[in-house]
This record gives sequence, C-alpha cells and structure tokens, in this order.
Amino acid sequence: MELTVYNIKGEDTGRKVSLNDAIFAIEPNDHAIYLDVKQYLANQRQGTHKAKGRSELAGSTRKLGRQKGGGGARPGDIKSPVRVGGGRVFGPVPRDYGFKLNKKVKQLARKSALSYKAAEGNIKVIEKVEFETPKTKNYIDLLKNLQVADKKTLLILQEPNKAVYLSAQNLKDSNVSIVSELNTYNILNAKYLLVTEDSLAGIDQIFKA
Repeated sequence: MELTVYNIKGEDTGRKVSLNDAIFAIEPNDHAIYLDVKQYLANQRQGTHKAKGRSELAGSTRKLGRQKGGGGARPGDIKSPVRVGGGRVFGPVPRDYGFKLNKKVKQLARKSALSYKAAEGNIKVIEKVEFETPKTKNYIDLLKNLQVADKKTLLILQEPNKAVYLSAQNLKDSNVSIVSELNTYNILNAKYLLVTEDSLAGIDQIFKA
C-alpha cells in the first residue's frame, strides 16, 4: 500500500511511501487484540481497594447478650459481620491485576491494530513534525491542515520531542507516542494515526519479526 507524504501545512510533497504488508496488511487477530487491550487496562488499575474484616476493627469482643432466655442463638461480639458497623465478609483487599502475555501475542495484536487502521484508510504520513517552542495553537493548526481537527488522533514519532508533546498535552482528543511505546489500546482508541516518515522505518524495525 502506498500513501502520500504531507508536510505540516497539509500540502502534498509529491512523494509517496510504501507500507510494509507484513505489518500493515495482515489478517487481524481479534483475540490477540482483546488480550493485549485487557492487559493494558488491567495494568492501569491501582488495586489499592481495601475493606476491613472483623479482625481489623476496633471494638469489644464481649458477648452482647445473656447465655439463656434470649429465644435464639447467643449474639456474638459487636464486630460481627451481621451487625451494622461490623466487619465485611470477603471484602476487597489490595491486589495486582496484571497478568503475563507472550511477546509474540502482543506483537500480533499491534500489527492487527495497525492493519485495521490501514484498511480503513485512517493513516496519514507526515514529512516531519517539529516545533521551536511548545504551543497548543501550533498543534491545532497541524490538525486543521491535515483535516483531522475534530477527530481523535495519535501522532507517532521516532524520537521523543518535548515541544510537540507539550503542545498536544491540553487537547483531550490528541495523543503523542514514540514508536517504542506504541500499544494496541492507543492505536485503536484513535480515529487517525499521524505517522512521521522516519517513524515508519522504526515501526518496520520493531515489528519485522
């Protein structure tokens, strides 16, 4: 598949680049995508939830009623789970929600996500993106020039660029990532992928296996 290369003004540079079919034109594996996204979201969870059991509450352990004559079983202490203010039975405890996922499955998921975007025609290749100073207006102008200002976008860079990152930081529908940090969730969460020309070589290098 060949794509036109644009500059930051949204103008056609007259050049085209070819996408690697082994990365951008595979048969997508939906289950691999599901597992990779599930792991990503699980890793975002803090897992710090906690409820106190009866052994962790402060309170007397004395029996609350007389031994005989109550008409039923003798009530336990004030921390009993059946009483208001008592401990919770099988309450949440801190835990790690992460799980292991093979590297080949993660790589297949990301290739599948990229293939979906390519098949939808939602990848735009940009010659180079560089800002002298961080300025949100510069990033908005870039999106307008590429006609994606009202869409969710993911800009993929080869190397970190602080000025570009800070320029996009205040825009809720715009995200910036470098090639080595690409993940399936961010790829699929964006409507359009804005890929710099040099980052395509980085994608080929990382996903060539």
